[in-house]
Amino acid sequence: MDSISKSFEHNEEEELSLQKTNQSFEEFLSRLPRQRGQTPRFDLCLYKGCWYRPFLLQGVIAAQHFEAQPTDIFLCSLPKSGTTWLKALAFTIVTRKKYSDLSSHPLLSTRPHDCITFLENANQTAELPLLATHIPYHSLPKSIISGGSKIVYIFRDPKDVFVSLWHFLRRATPKDATNISLEEALELFCKGVSTYGPYWDHVLSFWKARKEAPQLVLLLVYEEMRKDPLPSVKNLADFIGHPFSVEEENEGALQKIVDLCSFENLSDLDVNKKEKQQTLSVVMNNKAFFRKGKIGDWRSHLTPDMAERLDQITREKFGGTDLPSYLSDANTYGNWTMF
Repeated sequence: MDSISKSFEHNEEEELSLQKTNQSFEEFLSRLPRQRGQTPRFDLCLYKGCWYRPFLLQGVIAAQHFEAQPTDIFLCSLPKSGTTWLKALAFTIVTRKKYSDLSSHPLLSTRPHDCITFLENANQTAELPLLATHIPYHSLPKSIISGGSKIVYIFRDPKDVFVSLWHFLRRATPKDATNISLEEALELFCKGVSTYGPYWDHVLSFWKARKEAPQLVLLLVYEEMRKDPLPSVKNLADFIGHPFSVEEENEGALQKIVDLCSFENLSDLDVNKKEKQQTLSVVMNNKAFFRKGKIGDWRSHLTPDMAERLDQITREKFGGTDLPSYLSDANTYGNWTMF
């Protein structure tokens, strides 16, 4: 793991120049360490200790000029960690007075990813103070880190993240291309070679930020939210400055939002079940973003030895923290505990 965490040496002047022309960006890419990723379409490039697809890295660098405001809220995560769900919840919480009639709510006909855009694709004229990103904490624009913006970070068992990502990338691979096996993908993931990875470093970057500024960084555990969503939704609303009134709580507003944004409800909507989108020359069904959302689905794909390999890295990385250990108990096989 240590060998892949060494980042490419660069300076701020070079980063600024990269924003000017694609040619200079291609030259920059040519000097970055590269590694085959889980999809045959793109290699991954190592930048500041994190692995990116080239087009994603271009967005990360372009985002560095973003001028965040103290009122902005950033929803952060690794891919396949609950991003879609968090977007839906945050959007519904912030706009609940505007869209009080849930029977005609935008989420019924619009993807959560279209309700809240990614920072890497954002402009400065967003209607809502809500943006999402997969960028690790240490690579966020300086205006976010120093400007007092709120950050909400959701994370999930690395075993489920890995399995979900493997399925997603297979769906994003052209039919005439060859997918790598689950075993090959696991080898890369364990080495940290995954989009926006290593997984463990990404989680720890936000955990450390939370320890330093708990008033600005909220950590949400996917499994806790799935098992008992109401307290997490209330906590989320309080943290981002849109708390529920006593009257709203008495009228069941939290439960209504949980029901609207539930995996079961969103995954069954036509916009998320039947419609498609063009993504980098690949046509993807929107349902690819709603596979299962199940806690412990990794048990249907990983052998005990494969799970133990991921657990061992988690023990090494998360030991001494208050993060979930996500270790596979030999008796319950799939439950997770806290360190």
